[in-house]
Amino acid sequence: MKKTVKIRNVIIGESVPKICVPLVGGTLPQLKEEAEFIKTLHPDLVEWRADFFEGVEDIEQIIATLKELNIILKEIPLIFTFRSLKEGGEKEISADVYFSLNEAIVQTGFADVIDIELFHDERNIKALVKSAHDNDVLVIISNHDFDRTPEKEEIISRLQKAQELGADLPKIAVMPETPADVLTLLEATHLMNEQFAERPIITMSMAGKGLISRLAGEVFGSALTFAAAKKGSAPGQIAVTELRQFLAILHDNL
Repeated sequence: MKKTVKIRNVIIGESVPKICVPLVGGTLPQLKEEAEFIKTLHPDLVEWRADFFEGVEDIEQIIATLKELNIILKEIPLIFTFRSLKEGGEKEISADVYFSLNEAIVQTGFADVIDIELFHDERNIKALVKSAHDNDVLVIISNHDFDRTPEKEEIISRLQKAQELGADLPKIAVMPETPADVLTLLEATHLMNEQFAERPIITMSMAGKGLISRLAGEVFGSALTFAAAKKGSAPGQIAVTELRQFLAILHDNL
C-alpha cells in the first residue's frame, strides 16, 4: 500500500488531489500582497517560486521574506522552489549557489517542503535530502521538460529515479505537442502509480493541450495539482476556484 504524505494538516495521496498555488512576486511588498490574496482562496499548499524574486541571491533577504510569508499564510503549508532557467524558471544560478540556498532554507524551519531538480549531481541531491529530512522538511524531486514529452518508459524512469533519491513526492511536468503526448503522460502516471510508486506522485502535461492532466489526477494517480491565483508559474494553470470545481465534480462521480 502506498504511503500518504502529511504536510501540517494536509494529507497528500488520498481522496481529491490537493491544490497548490504559486507565489511569483518580484519584491517583498508584491509577495505580501499576493500571499494575502492567495490566503482568501484557501489552497491546500502554497509554493514560493523564489526564482521570480529580485533578491534571490541574497540568502538573508530570502530567509527574512520566507519568515514574512509564514506569518501571513499561517497554517497553509509552504513549498520553497528555485526553478532554474533550463527547467522553465526565471533565472539561472550556479549549482553551488542553488544547493547553498536550499540548505539555508532547510535550516530555518520556515519551509515545509523544498523542491530539488532531478538533473543535478546525485551526491549533492542525496546530501540535501538527508539534511531536509533531518530538519523535518519534506522533499519534492522534480523534472520539467519544456521541449517535449518523453517516451512513457522515460517518464516512469525519471519518477523512479526521484523516488530512489529520497523524494517524498516525485514530480514530472512535460510539454505536449499532440493529444497523443498527453495520453503518454497519463499512461505513464497510471503505470507508475500502480506498479512502482511507494509514495504519492505529481505529474502534469503542460499548456492548453495538457490541461486535462491537471484535472484528472485522481483517475490516473497524480496526487497534487497546481493552479493560478492572478498569475501562473507554468503554462496551463487555471484559476483556483475553477480547478476546485472540476476536481470536486470528478471526485463525486468516481
